[in-house]
Amino acid sequence: MYRSRTSRNRLLAAALGLFFVSYVASAHAASKEIVELQTQVQQLMDMVQRLQSTLDARMGVLQHLAEQTADQANQMTAAVNTLQQKLNAQSDAVNGKMDTVSGQVQSLNDSVDELKARIAKLDKTLQDLQTQLQNMQAPPAPAEPGGTQPGGSGTPAGPQGSPAAPPAGVAAMSQAPPLQETLQAGVRDFNAGRYQVAAGEFQDIVHFYPLDELAGTAQFYLGEIAYQQQDYTDAIGFYSQVLDAFSGNAKAPAAQLHKGMALLATNKEDAGIHELRLLIQRHPQTPEARVARSKLNGMGVKITTTTH
Repeated sequence: MYRSRTSRNRLLAAALGLFFVSYVASAHAASKEIVELQTQVQQLMDMVQRLQSTLDARMGVLQHLAEQTADQANQMTAAVNTLQQKLNAQSDAVNGKMDTVSGQVQSLNDSVDELKARIAKLDKTLQDLQTQLQNMQAPPAPAEPGGTQPGGSGTPAGPQGSPAAPPAGVAAMSQAPPLQETLQAGVRDFNAGRYQVAAGEFQDIVHFYPLDELAGTAQFYLGEIAYQQQDYTDAIGFYSQVLDAFSGNAKAPAAQLHKGMALLATNKEDAGIHELRLLIQRHPQTPEARVARSKLNGMGVKITTTTH
């Protein structure tokens, strides 16, 4: 019996030893897994930190690029604004030069008109001198009985055979103002804004010299006076006189341009466009034609040649 108890004790001790050994082995294994798990967690945390650092660095680069792009956009906007200002300044300068050239062309046309008038006056003076020379060289005709002038006109002679008084038409012509000086005075008064005085001078030219080429110039300036006073109906009438009776006058292109503008100002758009197209067709190389093209382009009107 003692042996059996001893055997059971040995078996129990062996079992306890075996359990202890297995427990120690399992605890050691669990501790090893925990250590490995901790190691993996630490590695994962290191990777997350490195990823965060990489993201921070890339975000910094992106932010820097965004700031550079914004700066470049601002610089480009400033450059575009500066370029636009330069273009506007150049456009204003070109427009100013065109106005100056137009004024110079107008002055040149005035000078040409004055030169033509002087040539016509000299030609008339030469003709008068030639007529006087012929009269001086011709023998005097004997007076007819009854105290009348030769030719049987019935006009009585003056005292002691002197010629009779000149007809009323000749007297009126002798009171006519000098053509060239009157035109120059009218132009000066027009440029000075003395429209009423200038209108009287131009009307004298039209009245006393209706067939002279400078009468067309006077008609043009009468139209300009009416145009400046926004009396577009009278202005259209004066410009039409220039275009109908003095189509070869140097003022004809300006008259047709301003007639078209006056028609547009009175809401007669079709007639105004027609006049501007006629101007471009008749005088294509003039400054007035360039103004007409610009006006039609601004209105969105197609520029076509028109027969008259």
